[in-house]
Amino acid sequence: MFADRAKIYVRSGKGGDGHVSFRREKYVPAGGPDGGDGGKGGDVIFMVDQGLNTLIDFRNVRKYKAEDGEPGGKRNCRGRDGGDIVLKVPPGTVIKEAGSGQVIADMSGENSRIVLLKGGRGGSGNQHYATSTMQAPTYAQPGRPAKELELLLELKVIADVGLVGLPNVGKSTFLARVTNAKPKIANYHFTTLNPNLGVVDLDGTKGFVIADIPGLIEGASEGVGLGHEFLRHIERTKVIIHIVDAAGTEGRDPVSDIYTINKELDAYNPDIAKRPQVIAANKIDAIFDRDDRSVDAIRAEFEPKGIPVYPISAVSGEGVRELLYHVNRMLDELGDEVTVFEQEFFPEQAAANDQEESYTVEYDASAEEYVVEGPSIEKMLGYTNLNSEKGFAFFQNFLKTRGILEKLEKLGIQDGDTVRIYGHSFDYYK
Repeated sequence: MFADRAKIYVRSGKGGDGHVSFRREKYVPAGGPDGGDGGKGGDVIFMVDQGLNTLIDFRNVRKYKAEDGEPGGKRNCRGRDGGDIVLKVPPGTVIKEAGSGQVIADMSGENSRIVLLKGGRGGSGNQHYATSTMQAPTYAQPGRPAKELELLLELKVIADVGLVGLPNVGKSTFLARVTNAKPKIANYHFTTLNPNLGVVDLDGTKGFVIADIPGLIEGASEGVGLGHEFLRHIERTKVIIHIVDAAGTEGRDPVSDIYTINKELDAYNPDIAKRPQVIAANKIDAIFDRDDRSVDAIRAEFEPKGIPVYPISAVSGEGVRELLYHVNRMLDELGDEVTVFEQEFFPEQAAANDQEESYTVEYDASAEEYVVEGPSIEKMLGYTNLNSEKGFAFFQNFLKTRGILEKLEKLGIQDGDTVRIYGHSFDYYK
């Protein structure tokens, strides 16, 4: 089975919590704080494995989690870092954020290893919070939370040249003749269910990679038949060989067939339709009428538009060599750069935005209190000592910079009114 799409969940490791402890030894009656720091959480890493050509493993296992960092210990012992998780993918895999469909990374070209999600930083132990006025701090910093994402993995075949055409025009036969690929060949529509890759070796050239994309039908760009499942595989190709049944063995008009496929390419992605194209007028061995002008009609229609036409027979090999050398010259003119999709979604930035999540500021009439809640506020309270003057000043500045004090004033708060924040109650004074 060929699997070119998979939806998975990934999570980095949570940072270990800092530890609260004090030095207690026989001859040290007033030992200071010695709580150790928590360990860093593990990263989520993606790496290209050249030996893979499918995403099937990600269909069997859909959840991947890095290890959490261990909490700190007494005697200044630091917690162990959590282990990374490394996910191996075939070259050409595009990693997207599942909700928006935006590209996070394209594992192509030189991009063979990325740290997709970084583990949370370990929290500081209470040893870091001792001051001249507070020599026995009873709080430590919690570890930073894990980061998580729903991902959509898509394998987009990396090939220099893509073969397109309606079903049963001879693409698989052509690929088998010009490369070392061994595609399944039969006289049925949609015989090719998987993109077949092959390497074309030409004397005096470096050769190129060619992909046989499954036969398209009208409506493919709208997902009809196997359209969407396979059209993505030609998104990287530099040149398109458009194979058409010049003999019309199934009673179709070759010129009309070419327009049908080009219309689907344009509807799916206009950039693909604009890429250099060459038409292979196949099955000339099946043209027995000397007066048949099918190839001439194709040339008359498309060569004035800058699309060269090569009459070939994939069965006998007639005209194939000339076609391949022409395609090789086209590739030389285009250069060696691999098409890599640009990053659109930035996990670290999204995580930072999550930390600035919205908060609520409301008045509870029954309790006659103003209530402030929000994830970032709760997190801040976890590592702030409100009993110290320094800690309380930090807390007040936090409320001011986040705009919370301004919202309280808009709700009509007066001096002496009560503000409740996650179990803590304060009297408000401006």
